[in-house]
Amino acid sequence: MVAIVGRPNVGKSTLFNRLVGQRKAIVDDFSGVTRDRHYGEVEWCGKKFNVVDTGGFVPNSDDVFEVAIRDQVNIAIKEADILLFMVDVSTGITDLDSEFAKLLRRTKKPVFLVVNKVDNTNRVYEASEFYKLGFENFYTLSSISGSGTGELLDDILSNLQLDTMPVIESSDEEMDEDERMAEYDEEGDLIEKEETEEVLPKVAIVGRPNVGKSSLVNALLGEERNIVTDIAGTTRDTINTLYNAYGHKFYLVDTAGIRKKAKVKEDIEFYSVMRSINALENCDVAVLVIDATIGLDAQDMNLVHLAITNGKGLMIVVNKWDLIEKDHKTSKQFEEVILQKLKPFNDVPVLFTSAVEKQRIHKLVDIAMTVYQNRKRRIKTHQLNEVMLEVIEHYPPPSIKGKFVKIKFVMQLPGRNPKFAFFCNLPQYVTESYKRYLENKLRENFDFHGVPLVIYMRKK
Repeated sequence: MVAIVGRPNVGKSTLFNRLVGQRKAIVDDFSGVTRDRHYGEVEWCGKKFNVVDTGGFVPNSDDVFEVAIRDQVNIAIKEADILLFMVDVSTGITDLDSEFAKLLRRTKKPVFLVVNKVDNTNRVYEASEFYKLGFENFYTLSSISGSGTGELLDDILSNLQLDTMPVIESSDEEMDEDERMAEYDEEGDLIEKEETEEVLPKVAIVGRPNVGKSSLVNALLGEERNIVTDIAGTTRDTINTLYNAYGHKFYLVDTAGIRKKAKVKEDIEFYSVMRSINALENCDVAVLVIDATIGLDAQDMNLVHLAITNGKGLMIVVNKWDLIEKDHKTSKQFEEVILQKLKPFNDVPVLFTSAVEKQRIHKLVDIAMTVYQNRKRRIKTHQLNEVMLEVIEHYPPPSIKGKFVKIKFVMQLPGRNPKFAFFCNLPQYVTESYKRYLENKLRENFDFHGVPLVIYMRKK
């Protein structure tokens, strides 16, 4: 583990993005953009190591965010093997740099002093001022252009003493998952090949600002992984964390709160929202967290529709349940109201939790993993036809304009989410209401709880 640390606005997130080769951390021109610890993986010369981006360290501050960021930086310093102490050549040595240097000297860990924004010869001479800080390992670079990062990475590898990754040969044309799965046996069933390496599911915690997403993630992980305050919009970056406990292993993705587009004014919030939407579009299961004191509103419904459109597993978590005055019927009535709003896709698990009181939080993991397994479910073709053809025979498609639709065969299509093709003589005459009937019968006979289904009518 290599941690990038330093005072605010010296370019830590820009270097982090440069090292991991992606724009994972949000970058802006003013200080305090990064708040939580942000992890990534660096590959250099056939070797890999982890890197963590941190917020700007400000000692002796009473600001709620700067206090929380300071705690996050201290955690990163404790778990790191090498510390990249980043400074800015354009400002010279500041009082914050000197204070932070004293703190790092007490850690007794290797400290690499990284002077950023050195993008011309004159600035190389200006950077010599930073030798006063007293660190032996001294590097000048420009995190925006990447110049100077090669020498830094070489020395990081030599200090970490990592093993070289094995070389894996691959074909010129890599198949995507749908193509890989699209092989069938003689009975028409999908043949799924074994994964060559472990692919972990992604569970994204999404919702409006200030509903308790980060509190829920911290409660699940049993540590203060993400900063939590009463101020809406505290979380900015999308934070991926490996969850490995109680027989479950997956990536837990904390996201920034998503508000209506018209209410998003600042650039940082815009990028935060876009990253949150991207996390939802790339996850396996979306956990929509809502505030029990507010209920399911229009913005929540937008996120539900986004999850359905992208074929994601979905569960609803009603957080802050400890703030509700209730009796033995309250949760049942609350759930009925939510499911009524979700129609026609209301085969969705609803869980009532309190992140503060840690009520039923581990049940969230069990349900999310069940939804993930349901999303992966594959039904044998012969079993599908035995069940569904009998259902269709009992209630065939209604005739339209004297045309009678005859469905002869059903099969599950390849894909990351359940999709079914019904082969018939006149697919254009099958109504949406009959498709919903078929979907309901699929749900009655096979467990797809929490998973949207896609039905196609195909020409026989």
